[in-house]
Amino acid sequence: MEPVPGIQVRRARPSDAERIAAFINRARPGRKPVTPDEVRDRFGIVGFLVAEQDGEVTGLLGWLVENLVARVTDFLVWPAERRLTVGRALIGAMEEAARELQCEAALLFLPRNAPPELIAYWEAFGYRPVEVASLPKAWREAAQEARSIDEQIVLKPLREDMVQRPL
Repeated sequence: MEPVPGIQVRRARPSDAERIAAFINRARPGRKPVTPDEVRDRFGIVGFLVAEQDGEVTGLLGWLVENLVARVTDFLVWPAERRLTVGRALIGAMEEAARELQCEAALLFLPRNAPPELIAYWEAFGYRPVEVASLPKAWREAAQEARSIDEQIVLKPLREDMVQRPL
């Protein structure tokens, strides 16, 4: 994907924890507040990309890589009217980094009862709902390890050629 004008996406650093926590709490009022320490702890599990517009955090994407599969673990864009532009910038940056790591696919889990609008949102970026059983073995293993029974998978292939054996 091409860079999105006016939106800067960069890898987040632990020093961004306060800004990230404040962003999450603004975007999800009424929920249990997230602390900067909780954000810093999450850095030990996933990498984060942050999207900024005019110096303000407007999006966050958490991801990790296993068996040549990139998995989106966290995704939040706020305000909602920016979800297409900021989402495009975040997803594009994650996919570019995943390709640099030779990832074959990117996937994420959605609730099994996800509204059609949510599935359509990801389909706009080339992701498609898939059945775990239909995936190549390495992808299937990566998906099965992390998925709960009440989630569905949406996936986007990132490479045409598959590595025969992950490292």
